[in-house]
Amino acid sequence: MADVLAFLERREGRLGANAREVMSVAARLAGGSGGSAHALLLGAPGASTEAAELGRFGAAIVSVGEHEALADYHPDAYAAVLADRVREGGPQGAYGAVLFSASVLGRDLAPRVAALLDVPLATDATGVEIVDGRVRVVRPIYSGKAFATLEMDAAPALVSLRPNAFTPTETAAAGELRTFSPEVDPSSWRVRLIERKQAAASEVDVAEASVIVSGGRGMKDPSHWDLLEKLRDALGPGVALGASRAVVDAGWRPHSEQVGQTGKTVAPKLYFAVGISGAIQHLAGMRTAKTIVAINRDADAPIFAVANYGVVGDLFEILPRLTEEIAALKAGS
Repeated sequence: MADVLAFLERREGRLGANAREVMSVAARLAGGSGGSAHALLLGAPGASTEAAELGRFGAAIVSVGEHEALADYHPDAYAAVLADRVREGGPQGAYGAVLFSASVLGRDLAPRVAALLDVPLATDATGVEIVDGRVRVVRPIYSGKAFATLEMDAAPALVSLRPNAFTPTETAAAGELRTFSPEVDPSSWRVRLIERKQAAASEVDVAEASVIVSGGRGMKDPSHWDLLEKLRDALGPGVALGASRAVVDAGWRPHSEQVGQTGKTVAPKLYFAVGISGAIQHLAGMRTAKTIVAINRDADAPIFAVANYGVVGDLFEILPRLTEEIAALKAGS
């Protein structure tokens, strides 16, 4: 197999949270097939400032496309530039695979690039390897109840990786920086950025968090959400709040926090499901979490079937005690 290209997102002038995961997987695939891993970033002039560290995660070449019009993500522009770079290929010729993060941006961009290149796309992969020169992908199906193994015979093989499903690993490589100025014509864009609404500075994107505290209808009222916030704060920085669909539909929490089939798919290291019964729609979004802790007064709730640890009881008694114990442990350490 030839070289592997990793498209890495930039957010607010910095590498996206899952950039190291995608780069690490690209390096592993390339290393196992005799090729090299390359990184591609797009942004405004100066976007190359954070590219140096990518060599630590296996990037032999880091290409950075800089243009004022690429400061913000635009589907038409990003897809066209990326497709052109894939067609040009790397030093060894055509790329054998192109990797994305299955983030909100990646879920929008990857299908567009696949359409421009007329190749298939495997989405939301939780496993990927090279077998007999072909890319083999494992991805959840049927709302996470089963896993499908796909073998891709297209060139290049386009794959988006589920965030937090892979562990970043350091593999020293040259990290040679190459900047270029892509041809961009904003007048041809069919989609334009009109407004951006920033989340509060303290909020963590639930799709990228390594620890998530989610609440459901068992919380009974939005005024009780402070119990989850206190648990989040006790756990430490980088913890996100999540919510079930019923809670979002009731207007208790914003849609950006919804976990599930019609919300966000997450794969954190630790997931607290508090007052969540475990409907299929919700399980589809969090079943691949590495450790699931469920708190529910109904011992027959479906959530316990997927939980690693289950606590049956009144969450209004359990949450304060749990928060207190975690805070004490943190203070002791």
